[in-house]
Amino acid sequence: MPHVKSINGPAALCVRKPFRTSTRSHAPPRRKTIRARAGPTKEAERPAIDATTKTLNEGIARFYDESSGLWESMWGEHMHHGYYPKGGPTKSNLEAQIDMIDESLRWAGIDQATEMVDVGCGIGGSSRHISKKFGCRAEGITLSPVQADRANSISQSQGLGEKVNYQVADALHQPFRDGQFDLIWSMESGEHMPDKAQFISELSRVCKPGGKILIVTWCHRNLQPGETQLKANEEALLDSICKAYYLPKWCSINDYEKLFEENGLQGVKTADWSEEVAPFWGAVIKSALSTQGVMGLFKAGLTTIKVVSATVTTACFLQPTAN
Repeated sequence: MPHVKSINGPAALCVRKPFRTSTRSHAPPRRKTIRARAGPTKEAERPAIDATTKTLNEGIARFYDESSGLWESMWGEHMHHGYYPKGGPTKSNLEAQIDMIDESLRWAGIDQATEMVDVGCGIGGSSRHISKKFGCRAEGITLSPVQADRANSISQSQGLGEKVNYQVADALHQPFRDGQFDLIWSMESGEHMPDKAQFISELSRVCKPGGKILIVTWCHRNLQPGETQLKANEEALLDSICKAYYLPKWCSINDYEKLFEENGLQGVKTADWSEEVAPFWGAVIKSALSTQGVMGLFKAGLTTIKVVSATVTTACFLQPTAN
């Protein structure tokens, strides 16, 4: 079965926010706010959102509320792909997931941070790892109350309660001040964002001048000259993935580059890591079909069963075959 090239993902994207001489605030206009349920150590506020986004956010939160415990029991605290470079040594999936974090930082030229935000933090695996690596403070946001509570619980148990904090908040309307962080980290969460322009605008807003924004996210392929849209079979595949994972419309690496330019971000660097994460899908299939995986699915609920079923089907398409 061929590798489906309609998907380029994860794609790694890194940009730098330029230093500005102007002191004019770039904060968005004030909006009506509503209370959002938060993790145990902090309560967040977020602006009112439209009905379509609200429904999507509720679906995302429900899915991760139901499935995060199963993922953690089988895969640990890192809720993202592993990194398997071609010709590299054999490694465990946990080692590959940690390598995904470290390779992303290395590739982006990031070797220090003072204060970071983990946008779409899951149960906090990435930001705890980076906090330990750089000694920085970290904030994390997720739509899932279950994830926020669990992330704070793990952090307390690891003695990081004073350095890291997780809360429920919307990535499109973040509860942080302008220029608060010198590292903006988004590991495989950008694909959930219904408004990519607002997503990049918010990441830029909370980034300090001179700070870096590092995004690893699923994208569809760049359109070729003369193309105005993807092929029908490509659209059909992406639509099936969107329905399973509560994803809005996908965009390409080129689309992100345009958004970076519109926000005045500089030093744009991009890469397609589809091949480097491909082995992870085989491990996903194997774990989903194991006795532990099947039993865990029934405990997790119907939503998770549907998603894992779609995952196995998608994984079969995404795995490259030997020539």
